[in-house]
Amino acid sequence: MPVFTPLERAHRGLKRRMLKTITRFGLIEAGDRVMVCLSGGKDSYTMFDLLADARRTSPVPYELVAVHLDQNQPGYDGRPLEAWLEGCGWPSEIVRRDTYSKVLELTKEGGTYCSPCSRMRRGILYSAAERLGCNKIALGHHRDDALETLLLNLFYAGKLQAMPATYRTNDDRFDVIRPLIECAESDIVEYAALKAYPILPCNLCGSQSGLKRNAMTTLLGQLEETIPNVRQVMLAAISNVSATHLLDPTLMKRSADEPTANDPLEALGGGCDGPADEPSLVQIG
Repeated sequence: MPVFTPLERAHRGLKRRMLKTITRFGLIEAGDRVMVCLSGGKDSYTMFDLLADARRTSPVPYELVAVHLDQNQPGYDGRPLEAWLEGCGWPSEIVRRDTYSKVLELTKEGGTYCSPCSRMRRGILYSAAERLGCNKIALGHHRDDALETLLLNLFYAGKLQAMPATYRTNDDRFDVIRPLIECAESDIVEYAALKAYPILPCNLCGSQSGLKRNAMTTLLGQLEETIPNVRQVMLAAISNVSATHLLDPTLMKRSADEPTANDPLEALGGGCDGPADEPSLVQIG
Protein backbone atom coordinates (compact mmCIF):
# COMPACT_ATOMS: atom_id res chain seq x y z
CA MET A 1 0.00 0.00 0.00
CA PRO A 2 1.53 3.36 -1.03
CA VAL A 3 2.48 5.84 1.68
CA PHE A 4 1.50 9.42 0.92
CA THR A 5 2.86 12.62 2.39
CA PRO A 6 0.37 15.03 4.03
CA LEU A 7 0.50 17.20 0.90
CA GLU A 8 -0.18 14.24 -1.39
CA ARG A 9 -3.11 13.10 0.76
CA ALA A 10 -4.61 16.60 0.82
CA HIS A 11 -4.14 16.96 -2.93
CA ARG A 12 -5.68 13.59 -3.74
CA GLY A 13 -8.70 14.20 -1.51
CA LEU A 14 -9.49 17.64 -2.92
CA LYS A 15 -8.85 16.63 -6.51
CA ARG A 16 -11.09 13.56 -6.16
CA ARG A 17 -13.91 15.66 -4.71
CA MET A 18 -13.49 18.36 -7.39
CA LEU A 19 -13.54 15.82 -10.23
CA LYS A 20 -16.73 14.28 -8.85
CA THR A 21 -18.34 17.71 -8.83
CA ILE A 22 -17.18 18.46 -12.38
CA THR A 23 -18.57 15.16 -13.63
CA ARG A 24 -21.79 15.36 -11.63
CA PHE A 25 -22.73 18.81 -12.93
CA GLY A 26 -20.99 18.69 -16.31
CA LEU A 27 -18.88 21.74 -15.48
CA ILE A 28 -16.18 21.23 -18.10
CA GLU A 29 -16.65 19.83 -21.59
CA ALA A 30 -14.42 19.19 -24.58
CA GLY A 31 -13.25 22.39 -26.23
CA ASP A 32 -14.00 24.67 -23.27
CA ARG A 33 -11.75 27.65 -22.66
CA VAL A 34 -12.03 28.41 -18.95
CA MET A 35 -11.04 31.71 -17.38
CA VAL A 36 -9.95 30.91 -13.81
CA CYS A 37 -10.46 33.93 -11.55
CA LEU A 38 -7.41 34.12 -9.30
CA SER A 39 -7.93 36.58 -6.44
CA GLY A 40 -4.77 35.69 -4.56
CA GLY A 41 -6.67 33.91 -1.79
CA LYS A 42 -6.34 30.29 -0.70
CA ASP A 43 -9.48 29.15 -2.55
CA SER A 44 -8.61 30.44 -6.01
CA TYR A 45 -4.98 29.27 -5.77
CA THR A 46 -6.20 25.80 -4.86
CA MET A 47 -8.81 25.77 -7.63
CA PHE A 48 -6.32 26.77 -10.33
CA ASP A 49 -3.72 24.32 -9.06
CA LEU A 50 -6.18 21.40 -9.09
CA LEU A 51 -7.69 22.31 -12.48
CA ALA A 52 -4.24 22.61 -14.03
CA ASP A 53 -3.20 19.25 -12.59
CA ALA A 54 -6.42 17.61 -13.80
CA ARG A 55 -5.91 19.10 -17.27
CA ARG A 56 -2.59 17.29 -17.71
CA THR A 57 -4.22 13.86 -17.56
CA SER A 58 -7.77 14.68 -18.69
CA PRO A 59 -9.22 12.66 -21.58
CA VAL A 60 -11.25 15.78 -22.37
CA PRO A 61 -9.27 18.65 -23.98
CA TYR A 62 -9.89 22.07 -22.45
CA GLU A 63 -7.91 25.27 -21.98
CA LEU A 64 -7.20 27.31 -18.86
CA VAL A 65 -6.42 31.02 -18.57
CA ALA A 66 -5.72 32.52 -15.14
CA VAL A 67 -6.87 36.11 -14.65
CA HIS A 68 -6.10 38.25 -11.61
CA LEU A 69 -7.73 41.63 -11.01
CA ASP A 70 -5.55 44.27 -9.35
CA GLN A 71 -8.11 46.61 -7.75
CA ASN A 72 -5.55 49.20 -6.61
CA GLN A 73 -6.06 48.48 -2.94
CA PRO A 74 -3.70 50.27 -0.52
CA GLY A 75 -0.63 48.23 0.31
CA TYR A 76 -1.26 45.87 -2.58
CA ASP A 77 1.78 43.97 -3.80
CA GLY A 78 0.98 41.50 -6.55
CA ARG A 79 4.57 40.54 -7.32
CA PRO A 80 4.46 37.21 -5.41
CA LEU A 81 1.32 36.18 -7.29
CA GLU A 82 2.82 37.23 -10.64
CA ALA A 83 5.96 35.21 -9.92
CA TRP A 84 3.83 32.20 -8.97
CA LEU A 85 1.88 32.45 -12.22
CA GLU A 86 5.06 32.71 -14.26
CA GLY A 87 6.37 29.59 -12.54
CA CYS A 88 3.19 27.66 -13.41
CA GLY A 89 3.71 28.12 -17.13
CA TRP A 90 -0.01 28.48 -17.90
CA PRO A 91 -1.52 31.41 -19.84
CA SER A 92 -2.33 34.24 -17.43
CA GLU A 93 -3.11 37.92 -17.31
CA ILE A 94 -3.16 40.68 -14.69
CA VAL A 95 -6.00 43.19 -15.23
CA ARG A 96 -5.45 46.51 -13.46
CA ARG A 97 -8.45 48.69 -12.56
CA ASP A 98 -8.93 51.18 -9.73
CA THR A 99 -12.16 49.83 -8.27
CA TYR A 100 -11.05 50.43 -4.69
CA SER A 101 -11.66 54.19 -4.64
CA LYS A 102 -14.94 53.80 -6.52
CA VAL A 103 -16.20 51.22 -4.02
CA LEU A 104 -15.43 53.60 -1.15
CA GLU A 105 -17.38 56.35 -2.93
CA LEU A 106 -20.41 54.13 -3.57
CA THR A 107 -20.60 52.57 -0.08
CA LYS A 108 -22.90 54.40 2.31
CA GLU A 109 -21.72 55.04 5.84
CA GLY A 110 -22.16 51.86 7.87
CA GLY A 111 -22.71 49.80 4.71
CA THR A 112 -20.64 46.91 3.35
CA TYR A 113 -18.32 46.99 0.37
CA CYS A 114 -19.45 43.63 -1.01
CA SER A 115 -22.25 44.68 -3.37
CA PRO A 116 -20.56 47.52 -5.31
CA CYS A 117 -17.26 45.66 -5.33
CA SER A 118 -18.75 42.48 -6.76
CA ARG A 119 -20.72 44.38 -9.42
CA MET A 120 -17.67 46.21 -10.72
CA ARG A 121 -15.43 43.17 -10.46
CA ARG A 122 -17.97 41.08 -12.35
CA GLY A 123 -18.21 43.57 -15.22
CA ILE A 124 -14.42 43.78 -15.57
CA LEU A 125 -13.98 40.01 -15.49
CA TYR A 126 -16.78 39.43 -18.02
CA SER A 127 -15.05 41.84 -20.41
CA ALA A 128 -11.75 40.03 -19.87
CA ALA A 129 -13.37 36.65 -20.54
CA GLU A 130 -14.85 37.88 -23.80
CA ARG A 131 -11.55 39.40 -24.95
CA LEU A 132 -9.67 36.19 -24.10
CA GLY A 133 -12.16 34.02 -25.95
CA CYS A 134 -13.34 32.14 -22.85
CA ASN A 135 -16.77 30.53 -22.71
CA LYS A 136 -16.62 29.60 -19.01
CA ILE A 137 -15.57 31.45 -15.87
CA ALA A 138 -14.40 29.48 -12.82
CA LEU A 139 -14.89 30.88 -9.31
CA GLY A 140 -13.33 29.48 -6.14
CA HIS A 141 -16.39 29.25 -3.88
CA HIS A 142 -16.40 26.17 -1.66
CA ARG A 143 -18.90 24.21 0.42
CA ASP A 144 -18.79 26.58 3.40
CA ASP A 145 -19.46 29.59 1.16
CA ALA A 146 -22.57 27.83 -0.15
CA LEU A 147 -23.81 26.99 3.34
CA GLU A 148 -23.21 30.52 4.65
CA THR A 149 -25.11 31.89 1.66
CA LEU A 150 -27.95 29.48 2.39
CA LEU A 151 -28.19 30.74 5.98
CA LEU A 152 -27.93 34.40 4.94
CA ASN A 153 -30.81 34.00 2.48
CA LEU A 154 -32.84 32.02 5.02
CA PHE A 155 -32.42 34.50 7.88
CA TYR A 156 -32.22 37.83 6.08
CA ALA A 157 -33.87 37.45 2.64
CA GLY A 158 -36.62 34.96 3.39
CA LYS A 159 -35.72 32.51 0.63
CA LEU A 160 -34.13 29.09 0.26
CA GLN A 161 -31.14 29.72 -1.97
CA ALA A 162 -27.50 28.73 -1.76
CA MET A 163 -24.93 28.72 -4.59
CA PRO A 164 -25.32 26.61 -7.75
CA ALA A 165 -22.43 24.61 -9.12
CA THR A 166 -23.00 26.36 -12.45
CA TYR A 167 -25.22 29.03 -13.96
CA ARG A 168 -25.57 31.00 -17.19
CA THR A 169 -24.88 34.74 -16.99
CA ASN A 170 -27.85 37.07 -17.53
CA ASP A 171 -26.42 38.26 -20.85
CA ASP A 172 -26.17 34.62 -22.00
CA ARG A 173 -22.47 34.97 -22.81
CA PHE A 174 -20.79 32.70 -20.25
CA ASP A 175 -21.28 29.73 -17.99
CA VAL A 176 -19.98 30.41 -14.48
CA ILE A 177 -18.72 27.27 -12.74
CA ARG A 178 -17.69 26.48 -9.16
CA PRO A 179 -15.49 23.37 -9.21
CA LEU A 180 -14.81 23.50 -5.43
CA ILE A 181 -18.44 23.95 -4.36
CA GLU A 182 -18.50 20.55 -2.60
CA CYS A 183 -15.03 20.90 -1.05
CA ALA A 184 -14.69 21.69 2.65
CA GLU A 185 -12.96 24.94 3.51
CA SER A 186 -10.94 23.19 6.23
CA ASP A 187 -9.43 20.89 3.59
CA ILE A 188 -8.56 23.88 1.41
CA VAL A 189 -6.95 25.66 4.37
CA GLU A 190 -4.78 22.61 5.07
CA TYR A 191 -3.80 22.20 1.43
CA ALA A 192 -3.00 25.90 0.92
CA ALA A 193 -0.80 25.92 4.02
CA LEU A 194 1.12 22.88 2.79
CA LYS A 195 1.56 24.47 -0.63
CA ALA A 196 2.63 27.79 0.96
CA TYR A 197 0.78 29.91 -1.60
CA PRO A 198 1.72 33.62 -1.65
CA ILE A 199 -1.61 34.82 -0.24
CA LEU A 200 -2.63 38.40 -1.00
CA PRO A 201 -4.74 40.08 1.72
CA CYS A 202 -8.00 41.83 0.82
CA ASN A 203 -8.24 45.34 2.24
CA LEU A 204 -11.91 45.74 1.37
CA CYS A 205 -14.16 43.03 2.85
CA GLY A 206 -11.22 41.77 4.89
CA SER A 207 -11.06 45.12 6.67
CA GLN A 208 -14.68 45.15 7.85
CA SER A 209 -15.85 43.60 11.09
CA GLY A 210 -19.32 42.49 12.12
CA LEU A 211 -20.31 41.22 8.67
CA LYS A 212 -23.38 38.98 8.51
CA ARG A 213 -21.40 36.29 6.69
CA ASN A 214 -18.93 36.17 9.58
CA ALA A 215 -21.87 35.60 11.92
CA MET A 216 -22.98 32.64 9.79
CA THR A 217 -19.47 31.18 10.00
CA THR A 218 -19.64 31.48 13.79
CA LEU A 219 -23.07 29.86 13.86
CA LEU A 220 -21.88 26.88 11.82
CA GLY A 221 -18.93 26.50 14.18
CA GLN A 222 -21.25 26.47 17.18
CA LEU A 223 -23.51 23.86 15.56
CA GLU A 224 -20.47 21.73 14.80
CA GLU A 225 -19.73 21.47 18.51
CA THR A 226 -22.80 19.25 18.96
CA ILE A 227 -23.20 17.96 15.37
CA PRO A 228 -19.64 17.23 14.18
CA ASN A 229 -20.65 16.57 10.55
CA VAL A 230 -23.25 19.34 10.31
CA ARG A 231 -21.66 20.95 7.24
CA GLN A 232 -21.70 17.71 5.26
CA VAL A 233 -25.27 17.02 6.37
CA MET A 234 -26.32 20.50 5.21
CA LEU A 235 -24.57 19.96 1.88
CA ALA A 236 -26.53 16.71 1.48
CA ALA A 237 -29.74 18.60 2.32
CA ILE A 238 -29.39 21.14 -0.49
CA SER A 239 -28.68 18.25 -2.87
CA ASN A 240 -31.79 16.37 -1.70
CA VAL A 241 -34.72 18.80 -1.89
CA SER A 242 -38.30 17.62 -1.28
CA ALA A 243 -40.19 20.32 -3.14
CA THR A 244 -43.61 18.95 -2.15
CA HIS A 245 -42.77 19.49 1.51
CA LEU A 246 -42.12 23.22 1.18
CA LEU A 247 -44.65 26.05 0.91
CA ASP A 248 -43.88 27.36 -2.57
CA PRO A 249 -46.98 26.69 -4.75
CA THR A 250 -44.97 26.90 -7.98
CA LEU A 251 -42.69 24.11 -6.75
CA MET A 252 -45.67 22.04 -5.64
CA LYS A 253 -47.18 22.27 -9.13
CA ARG A 254 -44.00 21.14 -10.82
CA SER A 255 -43.59 18.30 -8.34
CA ALA A 256 -47.19 17.05 -8.44
CA ASP A 257 -46.43 14.16 -10.78
CA GLU A 258 -43.14 13.18 -9.19
CA PRO A 259 -42.91 10.19 -6.79
CA THR A 260 -42.89 10.86 -3.06
CA ALA A 261 -39.49 11.88 -1.74
CA ASN A 262 -37.48 9.42 0.34
CA ASP A 263 -37.26 9.86 4.06
CA PRO A 264 -34.57 12.53 4.61
CA LEU A 265 -32.81 10.43 7.25
CA GLU A 266 -32.49 7.52 4.83
CA ALA A 267 -31.16 9.87 2.16
CA LEU A 268 -28.22 10.73 4.40
CA GLY A 269 -27.12 7.12 4.57
CA GLY A 270 -27.23 6.01 8.18
CA GLY A 271 -29.45 8.66 9.74
CA CYS A 272 -28.51 11.86 11.54
CA ASP A 273 -25.52 10.35 13.27
CA GLY A 274 -23.97 8.94 10.09
CA PRO A 275 -21.94 10.77 7.45
CA ALA A 276 -23.78 12.09 4.42
CA ASP A 277 -23.32 10.11 1.23
CA GLU A 278 -20.76 11.51 -1.20
CA PRO A 279 -22.03 12.20 -4.73
CA SER A 280 -20.73 9.89 -7.45
CA LEU A 281 -18.02 10.93 -9.78
CA VAL A 282 -13.37 19.83 -12.45
CA GLN A 283 -14.16 31.16 -5.13
CA ILE A 284 -13.71 34.43 -6.68
CA GLY A 285 -12.04 33.04 -3.59
